[in-house]
Amino acid sequence: MKSALVFILFFSSTVLVQAQDLLTKFEESNYLETSTYEEGLQFYETLAASSEHVQISTHGLTDSGLPLHLVLVSADKDFDIESNRGSGRSILLINNAIHPGEPDGVEASQMLARDLVYNKKMRKLLDKTLVAIIPFYNIGGALNRNTGSRTNQNGPEEKGFRGNARNFDLNRDFIKNDTENSKSFSEIFHMLDPDVLVDTHVSNGADYQYVLTMVTPQADKLGEPLQSFLEDSMMPSLYDQMRKTAYEMTPYVNVWGSTPDKGWRQFFDAPRYSSGYAALFQTIAFQSETHMLKSFEKRTWATYHFLHEVLVYLDQYGSQLQELRKDAKEKIKRKGDFPIEWTIDQSDSVMIEFKGYEATYPISEVSGNKRLKYDRNQPFTKKVPYYDSYQAKTIVPKPDYYVIPQAWKEVIAALKRNSVHTEEINSDTTINVEIYTIVDYTSMNSPWEGHYFHRQVEISKDVQVLNFRKGDVLVPVNQDKNRYIVETLEPQGTDSFFRWNFFDSILQMKEGFSSYVFEDEASAILKANPAIKEGLEKKKLEDEKFRKNGYAQLRYIWMQTEHKEPSYNRYPIYRIVN
Repeated sequence: MKSALVFILFFSSTVLVQAQDLLTKFEESNYLETSTYEEGLQFYETLAASSEHVQISTHGLTDSGLPLHLVLVSADKDFDIESNRGSGRSILLINNAIHPGEPDGVEASQMLARDLVYNKKMRKLLDKTLVAIIPFYNIGGALNRNTGSRTNQNGPEEKGFRGNARNFDLNRDFIKNDTENSKSFSEIFHMLDPDVLVDTHVSNGADYQYVLTMVTPQADKLGEPLQSFLEDSMMPSLYDQMRKTAYEMTPYVNVWGSTPDKGWRQFFDAPRYSSGYAALFQTIAFQSETHMLKSFEKRTWATYHFLHEVLVYLDQYGSQLQELRKDAKEKIKRKGDFPIEWTIDQSDSVMIEFKGYEATYPISEVSGNKRLKYDRNQPFTKKVPYYDSYQAKTIVPKPDYYVIPQAWKEVIAALKRNSVHTEEINSDTTINVEIYTIVDYTSMNSPWEGHYFHRQVEISKDVQVLNFRKGDVLVPVNQDKNRYIVETLEPQGTDSFFRWNFFDSILQMKEGFSSYVFEDEASAILKANPAIKEGLEKKKLEDEKFRKNGYAQLRYIWMQTEHKEPSYNRYPIYRIVN
């Protein structure tokens, strides 16, 4: 690959002269540099000015204050999404620079867009697919260029930073929508409803022979008929086609603190991530992960090849995928229960061929202890177990409706951003609802992505008649967004709104008592309520610390009375089950 022109000629013997004036920063620098944000946008603007097959538009703001751009590449200059759908075209969305220190996709997408426009053979791939490209998703991080980010990464020397303008990692923000970036992404995603999403990344971790690894969707979570399509058709085909290039790929090598020669488990793409988020809406999504120790040149070409092969696949099977997605959406509307927590099945694995390097353990010159070092002079090819099957840990039956009091505006806004249909209650009313109480939970000890994420959530369930007001919101669970609805509103969901601290105010009591005043009332309560007295004495016998704490005993009595706040630990999203 001595030049971009040679690579283009690989696909076609006739290259339009205009292409020579549209080289990327990557090509101009002999594959050593990546575009700045301004240079990247200028490339697409030049491309759009030279070709009616390209359109650039903006959709919402980012935390940087700058808008999020979307580039569309169309065969017949038709940029209307519904029109393209009506013509039977698939839609491929490519998201770049979510981590701007990982710019391979930025350059690969520029070259792909240009080649789709100027190369007659490649342009045929647009006959059945509309290509949509987000040039820079994390604009704030792209503007924060430096030479120190991505320690040990093999180029480019200057690149962007992982955090966005508010220091959020955007690949943890798809479900919680803390950033303007992710809110704008939701607008783009639901406008396009892409059949396939590719989010381009660079990986660190273990060393091995592959330039490219792939985070694939969790097939169990996609469900049928997309699960079989992914496992039996799409992934085998993409792996096979990439094997024919210089960039054979393997599943994302998900090992930390160990070496891959013993095998590994599939990366769990929770809804916080792009691929897990997309799966909630029956979109097949990949996170391409090139290896940081390989050269920037090889990484970028590997990403280009993968994007090209996805287009080739959609050209052949896109119509089938569209029909299967329609089927999957109908099934989701009727599905009666939903897995909301998953666990890896350690008893189920497949043996895959893995090309790695032998791990050695020389003495560290820094610590004097043994250290891990991969020896590239000792490559190997061996079969290793790959654990790619997950089991549902928690399954919930869907309600007919969720009821959201209008006070929880952030939750309602998030649902609407994700095209969820809601209805307002038109008059004050009482409804028989299922109520969750948060019985227990643990939280992270330090902030993570702006939150103290809740784990190990335990709940109890009750049924009560509650008053609701005009303007409170009903969410019918009969729509193709059901997976998003259930997984965000059920508190035990892997990335539920509860886990992301949307409802932390209910976890604190707002009233209290003065011990010296409540003493007399507590004594009277015990005399009038033998059951409370019996419970108190039992707890004193079992818990020495409690027995010696007078305030704790008063609080125990207080919590058994009308003084206890009904809203304390009561999850404020309710379920209607007819």
